[in-house]
Amino acid sequence: MRWLLYCGCYLCGMNTPSLSARDRAAVWHPFTPQLPVQDAVALVRGEGALLFGEDGRSYIDATASWWVNLHGHAHPYIAQKIAVQLVTLEHAIFSGFTHEPAVELAERLLGRLPHMSKVFYSDDGSTAVEVALKMALQYWHNKGTPRTKIVAFENAYHGDTFGAMSAGARNVFSRAFGPLLFEVVHIPVPLPGSEDASLNALTEALDEHTAAFIAEPLIQGAGGMIMYEAEALSRIYQRCKDKGIPVIADEVMTGFGRTGTWFASDQCTVKPDMICLSKGLTGGFMPLGVTLCTEEIHAAFLTSDRTRTFFHGHSYTANATACAAALASFDLMEEAHTQQQIHTLAHFQQAQTRRLKNHRAVMQARCKGTIAAFELRSTESTSYLNPISERVHPFFLERGVILRPLGNIIYVLPPYCITTKQLEQVYAALEEFLETC
Repeated sequence: MRWLLYCGCYLCGMNTPSLSARDRAAVWHPFTPQLPVQDAVALVRGEGALLFGEDGRSYIDATASWWVNLHGHAHPYIAQKIAVQLVTLEHAIFSGFTHEPAVELAERLLGRLPHMSKVFYSDDGSTAVEVALKMALQYWHNKGTPRTKIVAFENAYHGDTFGAMSAGARNVFSRAFGPLLFEVVHIPVPLPGSEDASLNALTEALDEHTAAFIAEPLIQGAGGMIMYEAEALSRIYQRCKDKGIPVIADEVMTGFGRTGTWFASDQCTVKPDMICLSKGLTGGFMPLGVTLCTEEIHAAFLTSDRTRTFFHGHSYTANATACAAALASFDLMEEAHTQQQIHTLAHFQQAQTRRLKNHRAVMQARCKGTIAAFELRSTESTSYLNPISERVHPFFLERGVILRPLGNIIYVLPPYCITTKQLEQVYAALEEFLETC
């Protein structure tokens, strides 16, 4: 009887609490103010570009669930590969042991990024960045010439762990932890028309204390979908190379087709020394991060001196099930159908950006690859806390669309499987919102 009372069984005449109500009582959500209390939308299943709520409504996932979902929710091919792996080898210690999914995934990543030499596994995008930063710092330590200075772009976001926060911009995300972050020199992003200023600032920042330069190539994600050109980034990379300073490309968001090519780095004539990947790596199914490095970086750790070992690892490093998901996503990425989906989505996004760029409510519209962003005019400054953002999420939810703005910047970044009809619904809602501004 106790169980019946607890569950609110119909036989007892009680109502079962909704999933949203149970969530409100027990869960603390990320990036979510705790007052005023707002119920989370309870989701019960997903299919393709749609998510379905416990209220029976469907929602178009126009942000690919924080940019992770490439091929659609509950994709049967990835799910089947995960199921097989779960009853074969779900996970095993990765220090001193290995397994087929991790080895094959590393081989396939290196096949797509042939200028890289080794793959180091971690858990997510932020930890992939932590690995790269630590790898760069220890690279100099192992060479006997310790360096500690990191150079990054203004407005950057690289994650929420301490090293990643340090590399990012000093803003609302990291304000509470400011005194504990290590110093990083931030230079202007090489936006069109300001490439020389950015390069000059980099030249001034690079010195005998600089350990690495880190950037989100071509698109700064959480910083506001700021976009710039591969040629400008290649010049910056080359300046670092001329000084012998390692370059870290944070491709956590830009990897796996988002900029129109497999990786944003593919568009650069000068290649980075380390690349961080996560988000779309597993097709949005499971957490997994990787950091790739060149042979030159790895060579600094080739020593019998055990004190120069890279002492970094996670309990779930190279989780076999996550690697199986990544391999399945890789299979789908290599299909001609997926490449056509990416091309079609990029074409649609470009067309919509051109169409809406002169709308009276739009200050700037920009597009790169499959990502479109619309910076709205506002009496407030462009920032994550811009009050426009409080209106966006509920407005679009009412119209069956999931969009989470970056302050006054609304972006559309859906799974590649989204249909033209669904995209038209997203943009119809966007135009309706613009008319309210």
